[in-house]
Amino acid sequence: MSYGRCGGSNLARRADVCGSAADSDANIWSRFLAKIPRADHREGSTEMEGNLTLHLANFSTLFVCMVLKFPQIFVLMRARATSGVSLNSLLLELLGFIVFMSYQMYYDYPPLTYLEYPILIAQDVIVLLLILHYNRNMKHSLIYAALFVGGWQLLTVQKWVIDLAMSLCTFISAGSKLAQLQCLWRSKDSGQVSALTWALATYTCLARIFTTVITTGDTQVLIRFVVMSVLNMWVTVTVVYYKPRAVKQD
Repeated sequence: MSYGRCGGSNLARRADVCGSAADSDANIWSRFLAKIPRADHREGSTEMEGNLTLHLANFSTLFVCMVLKFPQIFVLMRARATSGVSLNSLLLELLGFIVFMSYQMYYDYPPLTYLEYPILIAQDVIVLLLILHYNRNMKHSLIYAALFVGGWQLLTVQKWVIDLAMSLCTFISAGSKLAQLQCLWRSKDSGQVSALTWALATYTCLARIFTTVITTGDTQVLIRFVVMSVLNMWVTVTVVYYKPRAVKQD
C-alpha cells in the first residue's frame, strides 16, 4: 500500500511537472506568435500601396506632360493665328520651368520628380516658335534663345544664385498665369487657347503636390505646386468661359 501511495504520488508529481512544462511551452509558443509582426504585414502592404500610388502619380504625370502642349500646338497650327495666347505668359512659363528643373538637378532630387520638365521646355519652345512665326517676329527667336541659354548657364554658377532663383520661381510661374488671364480678359476671346492643355497642366500640378509630400517634402516646391494648381484651374475656367459660342443660323 505504501508503495502504491508512493507510486501514485510520483505519478501525480510527474504529471504536474509535465503539465507545467506543457504550460511553459504553450506560453513560449504564444509569446513567439505574438512577436510575429502582423502589424508589419499591414505596414508592408500599406507601404507597397503607397509606392504603387507614388509610381502611378509619377508616370501618369510624365505621360500627360509628354502630350501637354500638343492640343495648344494643334490649335495654333489649325488657326494660323495667336489671338488670346499671351507671349509674355509663355516666356515667363519657360523661365519658370528652366529655374525649377535646374534647382532639382542641382540638389540631386530623384529624376522622376522633374523628368517631365525637359519635355515641357521642348514643347514650349515649339509653341514660342509658332507664335513668333504667325506674328511675323521670327527674328526675335535668336534673341530669346541667347537669353534663355545664357541664363540657364548662370543659374548654377553659385549656390545662392539657384536658391534665389528658386525663391522667385513661384512668383515667375504665377506671373505667367496672371499674364495669360490678363490677355484673356483684354481680348475676351480664347478661340486659339486650348482648354485641354490648361486642364492637363492642372492635373500635373495636383499630382506633383502628392509626389512632393511623399518624396522630398520641400516647402518651396510644395508652395509652388499649390499656387500653380489654383492658377491653372482659374485659367482653365476662364478659357472655357470665353470660348466662342456657335451662332445658330436660321
